[in-house]
This record gives sequence, C-alpha cells and structure tokens, in this order.
Amino acid sequence: MENISAETQLFCVLGNPVSHSKSPLVHNRAFADNGINAVYLAFAPQDIGQAIEAIRQLHIQGASITIPFKQTVMHHLDWVDDQARAIGAVNTIVNQDGRLLGYNTDSQAVIFPLIPFGIAEKNVLIIGAGGAARAAAFGIHGHKGRLTITNRSQKKGRRLAMDYDARFVPLDTIKGLCFDIIINTTSMGMDPHADVLSCPAECLTPDTVVMDVVYSPLETRLIRLARKKGCTVIDGLAMFVAQAAAQFELWTKIYPAVEKMRQTVLDHQVCQPPYHAKPYTIR
Repeated sequence: MENISAETQLFCVLGNPVSHSKSPLVHNRAFADNGINAVYLAFAPQDIGQAIEAIRQLHIQGASITIPFKQTVMHHLDWVDDQARAIGAVNTIVNQDGRLLGYNTDSQAVIFPLIPFGIAEKNVLIIGAGGAARAAAFGIHGHKGRLTITNRSQKKGRRLAMDYDARFVPLDTIKGLCFDIIINTTSMGMDPHADVLSCPAECLTPDTVVMDVVYSPLETRLIRLARKKGCTVIDGLAMFVAQAAAQFELWTKIYPAVEKMRQTVLDHQVCQPPYHAKPYTIR
C-alpha cells in the first residue's frame, strides 16, 4: 500500500460492527502478493442503501458484505446470482463497469469442511437465522442433512426453517438436545462479547462436529468448550479464508494462496491457538 495513487483500485467490507474484521488483512496481503494495485478498507455504514450508492459514485470495484447487511443489500443491486438469490443473502459485490453484481461465497465455505464427516441424514443444528445461517441451511439442505434451526427471534427462525423444510426449536429449549453437527452462524461469542456461549454445553458430545463462524477470537468459548468435550471442531477461520478466497477470485480472476490468508490472520492474533488446523479451500 506504499504506492497508492489515483490509479489504485478500491475494495471494501461493509458491516456494522466491522472493527473486528480481518478482511482488510487477508485481501491487502493477496493484492500485494499478486502485484495488484489495489487497497481494501473497512466501513461501518448505518444505511446500506447509501453505502451502495457510495460504491457507485466512488467507483469502488468490489465489496464484502457482512452482518447485518447480507439480506437487505440485495434490494440495492443491479443483478444477483441465482445461488445467492436462492440463499436469500449476498456477501460479495462485483462492480462490472458500473453494474453492481451480487454473489454468495458463504455456502460453499461452510459446507466444504463438513463434507469429510458426512452430511446426508445427519442431524444438523444451525444457530441463527441471518445471512450466514441461510447460506449454511442452503448447503446442508442440498446435501440432504436433517436440519434444525434455532434463533432468538422465533419469527425469523421459523421463516428460515420453513424455507428449508427444517424443524424450528426456540433457543431457550435446545438444552439437552443432541446433534451430529452444530453450526453457530451468529455473532454470539465474538469480541468484545467473547464470554457469550452460543450453544448449551448439554448439546455437546464427543461425537458432535462443532463449527463456529466467529473467528475473532479464533478460539471462541463454544470452540473451547467443544474441544474439552471431545468434539471435532472447525474454527471460524476455516470458513473465513475459504469465502474470502472465492471473493478475491470473483474480483480478480485469480485464486489466492489460502494458506497465506490463514497465516496472515494468525500472525495478527494476540494469542495464537494451541492447535494448527489445516486450511480449507472450496476448489
């Protein structure tokens, strides 16, 4: 980023809150490694419609979309990919000569690390009902998993469950239920509220595969507890780098080094985790 000029392309992440985001780290590293004159910044708009208009006016070439805008952003785009439309959420915008195109790279990034453990006929709990939950539900449903949705907002959770022929269970009643796979798609456990547990301990058994999409902190309270219970764990960084790599490819037609992306984030952690899981790619 030392050679920023009028020719430097601008990319960004839009979310609120967004100060925790490691997207600038991984994308700026990938731009530098591939010799691309571009810079990636983080913005926390109050109004997603105004933010999208800013993308148009400032000729921002691409954007990552995160909480809470993955669903509402769709109404402001010129075109939405069929899969993103089916999911009902967009996490990636490509500016194609002034036309803003919407994509979703979350679903593949959630599903790929779960495939080795099997999904078909497995009892899968998704915690949450936002954009990431929709991406996970789309993938699990497509792989014939038996879905259960839980969410603090019952109305929103029931709507997601209905869309994917799933069972809905209120968040305060899942204690004691057991599942083969548990996926937390909410911000529960994210800094600065790292002490929040997104799933009751009673739901965890040594046979459970636990995925948490939160990657800041990398070892969330859920991941830490799941490891103590003997569960197989998939940290949020696995999904994060996979979806980020797919975004980078949509913007540049180049698939970046995923392992470098993961290591870039780890290098910036205050305390690195006591384990080194292999990175996942969606290729």
